[in-house]
Amino acid sequence: MSPTRSAYFRGVYAALPFVVIVIPFGMLFGVVATEAGLQVWETMVFTLAVFAGASQFAAIQTMQENAPAAIVLVTALAVNLRMVMYSVALAPHYGEAPRWTRAIMSYFLVDQTFATATVEFEKRPDLTLSEKIAFFFGSVTPVAPVWFAASLCGALIGRAVPAEWALDFALPITFLAMVAPMLRSLPHIVAAGLSILLSLGLAWMPYGTGLLVAAGLSMTAGAALDAWLERRT
Repeated sequence: MSPTRSAYFRGVYAALPFVVIVIPFGMLFGVVATEAGLQVWETMVFTLAVFAGASQFAAIQTMQENAPAAIVLVTALAVNLRMVMYSVALAPHYGEAPRWTRAIMSYFLVDQTFATATVEFEKRPDLTLSEKIAFFFGSVTPVAPVWFAASLCGALIGRAVPAEWALDFALPITFLAMVAPMLRSLPHIVAAGLSILLSLGLAWMPYGTGLLVAAGLSMTAGAALDAWLERRT
């Protein structure tokens, strides 16, 4: 097997465990979207166009609260701001790739593909560009199709899903599983802890804007602490 093909299958294997989470997560989005009033085709256009679970949920939630369109857009964009940081982190690895390849990769860049690529590149720093690209698309293979299919199933089933299935457990578990291993420094831990406290404390703010405030303040606190620690060393 060629090194590129081997890298592709390593990506598939690395992302396979996420399928367990992606299925209920995608189904939940389909259910929530139809309960919010979207038709099945509207739900699928939404999920195909955005392909970012957390932003999709944030947008649907603010739409259900009859928030202005500007708030819906700002909330969804704010939730997806982490993709900017992901892109910056992956730029040294994929910066030399053709533009059309990077454009396709940017569409499929989600938490799962970023997390698996980061771990792989730390374990194998000598990978070639073609192997890194193959690994990335390998990690996409078990995630994206399953997400789209699960969203369609959820949209078709809609309100027939019993409440006792409690599919909403998938969202917090997904983020905990991905974020926890990345908390490797004191600024990371401070930013994460402060975001939790502020999000709970600001839950009273309208249209979920407390989440935006909490995210901004937490990132600022983490960055300030990181800069302070660097000055001391």
